[in-house]
Amino acid sequence: MIRVLVVEDDPVVADAHARYVDRTPGFTAVAVAHSRAQAIRALDAHTPVDLILLDLHLPDGHGLQLCAALRTTGHTADVIAVTSARDLAVVRQAVTAGVVQYLLKPFGAAALGDRLRQYARYRDSLGRDGEALGQDEVDRALALLRVPTRTSLPKGLSPATLDTLATALRDAPDGLSATTAATATGVSRITARRYLEHLVTTGRATREPRYGQVGRPELGYRWRDT
Repeated sequence: MIRVLVVEDDPVVADAHARYVDRTPGFTAVAVAHSRAQAIRALDAHTPVDLILLDLHLPDGHGLQLCAALRTTGHTADVIAVTSARDLAVVRQAVTAGVVQYLLKPFGAAALGDRLRQYARYRDSLGRDGEALGQDEVDRALALLRVPTRTSLPKGLSPATLDTLATALRDAPDGLSATTAATATGVSRITARRYLEHLVTTGRATREPRYGQVGRPELGYRWRDT
């Protein structure tokens, strides 16, 4: 389980975030804090904490000051900023402070869920022992933290269809073939494969061969959510 500390000065919002974390498979909210001081006490009491959902506007100081304090005291938790701060200078400071995701308020539960699932895939990709096989593996791991934009889609791919296919892939524990993906999205098999390959390129899916019975040739490929 990925252990999460929610740091948010609004008690209602903090409780809502904690409840959503607990409903997300693979995550558990170990504590809620409403200030920097409470957050530091919670970190000491609930170590290890893997991830902090951090509001930047806290009653006893800025959230990025908390990030700096964490590193000087040896805490290694990753941070997702959940804030209304839109100043690009603050965004740059957040990156410097080690914030791995930046989610602007107001946002819906689906947006928070997407960030949590992205973080889980990123963490899983770096959780294996040993070294990365090469630059491609490092790039794929870091790409898991990025949110694809509409302008990043290849020509002819629709964001809505991509989202539909990504959801279908996420809900299929055994993965999807190009044929089943086409059925799920209502597009042709060739088009479905283009979407699946785009998900592989952006680090959101993996591709593996499918085989028939022993001695029979390969049947094609199956794609899985990462």
